[in-house]
Amino acid sequence: MSFPVRLMSLAFLALFSGAAALAEEDQVFTIKFADGKIDPPVVEVPANRRFKLILQNEGTTPVEFESNELRREKVLGAGASSFIVIRRLDPGEYEFFDDFHLDTPPAKLIAREPVSP
Repeated sequence: MSFPVRLMSLAFLALFSGAAALAEEDQVFTIKFADGKIDPPVVEVPANRRFKLILQNEGTTPVEFESNELRREKVLGAGASSFIVIRRLDPGEYEFFDDFHLDTPPAKLIAREPVSP
């Protein structure tokens, strides 16, 4: 293998292994929907950091994760799951709800700065 090809291979390896390491650092939070119920109703997430929400519909009817404040929505069929990556939130509270079950009270994300020891 010639030197330029070897150098290019090492550069790609370094680039992609760094991206994988960054992706592994994202905290993951799970929100479950089941026939008009949201569990948990309050999710504490880190402020000013990227994180991932796993959305699971364990019910028998479709649901729609909706948040006007986050400007996000995601429809899930019965038994389906998906995810949303939130890049960064200022500290505060952000409501979300199931747009297909409006009789369900809204839930919320609470973004907090990490507590230092």
